[in-house]
Amino acid sequence: MNLILIGYMASGKSTIGNYLAKVLNYSFIDLDNYIEKKENLSVKEIFSQKGEIYFRKLENTALKEIVNNRENYVLSLGGGTPCFYDTMEWLKSKTNTKTIYLNVNLNVLTQRLLKDNKRPLISHLNDEDDIKEFIAKHLFERSYFYNMADVKINASERIEDIAEKIILKLF
Repeated sequence: MNLILIGYMASGKSTIGNYLAKVLNYSFIDLDNYIEKKENLSVKEIFSQKGEIYFRKLENTALKEIVNNRENYVLSLGGGTPCFYDTMEWLKSKTNTKTIYLNVNLNVLTQRLLKDNKRPLISHLNDEDDIKEFIAKHLFERSYFYNMADVKINASERIEDIAEKIILKLF
């Protein structure tokens, strides 16, 4: 079974995905890192040089490459990936793939992103209220797609506990 982690930026997809992959003896793939290696540019550089639409097309192509050609992996998607190109419907059509929504509350996301404002979508924001408002708006827009996941997990706990919940729900 292949596991795909979705959720907002700073929800812990890469951290939990890496840990979960080790526990399951799976490979771990971070979609943003995969794209950066293929393009030889950072996500931030892709956004600034070529724009978000170009990035979203790359993201969709890379996702399909991985899902169609690999087995036994944990894949961490970017926060916006599920929201474009009918991605969630496509992933749900894959029989050996399960999507997991790592749900983290607004206050926790705000505090995490205040410490990490190098992300392309929020790099222009510095004020806590502005970041919180931006996240709240995005969560509202994206929740429809996130909630299509096969499994929903509260990801505000310890990494080990989150991984254990995922394993219990899927295996």
